[in-house]
Amino acid sequence: MYNLLKGKKGIIFGALNEQSIAWKTAQVCFKEGAELVLTNAPIALRMGEINKLSAECNNAPVIPADVVNMDDLKKLFDESMKHFGGGIDFILHSIGMSLNVRKGKSYTEIDYNFNQKTLDISAMSLHRVLRTAWDMDALNESASVLALTYIAAQRVFPDYNEMADAKALLESVARSFGYYYGVRKKVRVNTVSQSPTKTTAGSGVKGFDGFMSYAEKMSPLGNASAEDCANYCALLFSDYAKMVTMQNLFHDGGFSLTGVTTQVIEQMEK
Repeated sequence: MYNLLKGKKGIIFGALNEQSIAWKTAQVCFKEGAELVLTNAPIALRMGEINKLSAECNNAPVIPADVVNMDDLKKLFDESMKHFGGGIDFILHSIGMSLNVRKGKSYTEIDYNFNQKTLDISAMSLHRVLRTAWDMDALNESASVLALTYIAAQRVFPDYNEMADAKALLESVARSFGYYYGVRKKVRVNTVSQSPTKTTAGSGVKGFDGFMSYAEKMSPLGNASAEDCANYCALLFSDYAKMVTMQNLFHDGGFSLTGVTTQVIEQMEK
């Protein structure tokens, strides 16, 4: 390790289990010298194994917070700043949930009440997190905020359903709030568009295994793993990326800019 984050303090949203990118990012950040606070929705904390991760990270506090509840977020930031003895240097937003996908509804028949909740949890929660930090002046100068996204925000992947819209909104929030936070405190806000990754959330998408195999063949470097993504996030939290903001950063082995590959053609000709 390189002590990229020595002395930095951060909040990790969304670490559910050892498969999750947020979990692996917390591990990397801790190894790179960061102090952490871990958070997730109360129900996710009951279902997951986050106390195990806390123990690995020098008994990092685990603070429950519903990301659509502003009082919960205010309490989270208040307790985090008290624990750290000051402001926050980085935040990872790794949150996504689709009620319509859970209920088996296709994109052409979505329930709009479910859709509103999906957008609130998966996208506007980033605005709520940033707004809370803004109002409380919780982020230090040149802090870094990352949210995980997916290329379905720009391309059509039929079974990704309403989450494509949620990710497009998430990326827009990052750009827009990134402008205001950059002007105010040189805070960086970016999204990382990751390869399909076998997490609890990703595996819930219809046809996931087949698509993951296709993406592997379509990516010159192959699919980026959850561990690779965690390393990339740690780099973006560091001072080496202090002039990168308002970007959607593809971390996908080249998938996003590849039209076709020999492997895919050969597979189709069989």
